[in-house]
Amino acid sequence: MKVVVLCSGGMDSVTALHWARREHAVVAAVSFDYGAKHNHCEIPFAAEHVRAISARHEVIALDFVNRLFASDLLKSGGEIPEGHYEAENMRQTVVPFRNAIMLSIACGFAESVGAEGLVIAAHGGDHAIYPDCREEFMRAMGDAMRLGTYAAVKLLRPFITMNKGQIAAAGARLGVDFSRTWSCYVGGAVHCGKCGTCVERREAFAHAGLADPTEYASVDPLPTKPTGNANLR
Repeated sequence: MKVVVLCSGGMDSVTALHWARREHAVVAAVSFDYGAKHNHCEIPFAAEHVRAISARHEVIALDFVNRLFASDLLKSGGEIPEGHYEAENMRQTVVPFRNAIMLSIACGFAESVGAEGLVIAAHGGDHAIYPDCREEFMRAMGDAMRLGTYAAVKLLRPFITMNKGQIAAAGARLGVDFSRTWSCYVGGAVHCGKCGTCVERREAFAHAGLADPTEYASVDPLPTKPTGNANLR
């Protein structure tokens, strides 16, 4: 199947890119520059991996998101919270309806370049905080894409039941160089080690039994996983 891959430059999407290369024909990869504090850190890694597989790479600017939306993930927002990635305060980093917007644009692009599928790396670990990463949403969005395109574009979500540790293990089997990926939401010179995405990254390598190639500003003990907040609906 000819596919387009959403690739931010993070661990999950880079692994999805290499998975798609093995399983399908990658027509192109798409990254979005929407004003996140870390876009300038991660997009160059996306470009690097897309070049490595000799595919087309499109970076799409969504300036209105930073200007109009409320989220601490954005440059227009407040400080990035620290702690476990399933903690209540991580809701501050949710960009409202982000995946719906990006999938809609990428779907139109996919049909325009003759692709039959669109790959997104949403995974089970995202479900607690991000409503537009959950399977119910993805299933509905997949239906909309299929019904709303002549090509009946399929939404492929190979990691939807996996956690980040399992994705790290899958990426290692695919030969992904995780030192050439970015997770930290702060967007500094190195990973902070304390924000939710850094905590999730550190946990992932530990759970997968892999050496973590990442340079962190802090390697303080990881926070414990909160209880009683399943899905935070």
